[in-house]
Amino acid sequence: MLNETERKIALVLGATGGIGGAVAKRLAEAGWAIRALNRNAEKARRAEPAYDWRQGDAMSKSDVTKAAEGASLIVHAVNPPGYRNWGELVLPMLDSTIAAARATGATILLPGTIYNFGPDVFPVLREDSPQNPITSKGKIRVELERRLKAATDEDVRVLVVRAGDFFGPDAANNWFSQGMVQPGKPVKSVVYPGRTGTGHQWAYLPDVAETMVRLVEIRDQLPSFAVYHMEGIWDADGRTLIDAIGRVVSRKPKVWSFPWWAMPLLAPFVPLFKELREMRYIWTEPLRMDNSKLVATLGAEPRTPVDTAVRRTLESMGCLG
Repeated sequence: MLNETERKIALVLGATGGIGGAVAKRLAEAGWAIRALNRNAEKARRAEPAYDWRQGDAMSKSDVTKAAEGASLIVHAVNPPGYRNWGELVLPMLDSTIAAARATGATILLPGTIYNFGPDVFPVLREDSPQNPITSKGKIRVELERRLKAATDEDVRVLVVRAGDFFGPDAANNWFSQGMVQPGKPVKSVVYPGRTGTGHQWAYLPDVAETMVRLVEIRDQLPSFAVYHMEGIWDADGRTLIDAIGRVVSRKPKVWSFPWWAMPLLAPFVPLFKELREMRYIWTEPLRMDNSKLVATLGAEPRTPVDTAVRRTLESMGCLG
């Protein structure tokens, strides 16, 4: 097994997705060699030739372990596409990553979410807040972290960074581009899922990736199971991103309420809508993440000005001409 100081190779699971792609890009900029696992490696290689693509399936322990040989970091950012079969696939994929980390000594980096938590601990979420999720997806997220923490008893090192609702260029499934704004068209209106005056937590994807990479670079100084919360963009009244959109497009968009009433009707036909319906509680209660532990570790949290973040996101969506 290679010493940590002799290798700087990261295996990224989910490199074609939003968070996986953002972290892979930032790691590469920081001097890491990126190795990525994909079930269609040739197709992925054509899209991103700079990475070392390996043919394989995240469900296969042998595929992941083989791909992780020589790597000192495994980014576990893989999810079932379109939320299909989430309950059946997510935990076995994590088990593959844990097996690979045991075999190679690589640190596991997991992008965490707010879904671990139920409204009993709102409005402020801290790393050690009790995890009492009220959704099936949230319960799976709790089990993910439980298995990772248990793996540290076998000398596996784990880093978890939890953040609010993602948005940003190429952010894949997210509320901003799939609920609030229609891709490919000029922004004339915004559909907002939350209540007026209710605070909400957002996370700009490049800032999340930057935070993760900074923590990865000092991972030897962190606990074996290290968990951090990002504050991201705190929208105190539900207007922060809406007003930023207005400034970016130089017009005040009309604001519509999200049609929650339609979710029960559409959920049997569109798996994503079932997931969205389950997550309604994060929009009806104020929710803010405490980043004091992160700031104490890094000195400051990486932050992109909200107007810049919104502009770059809308540009990537084809909404600015």
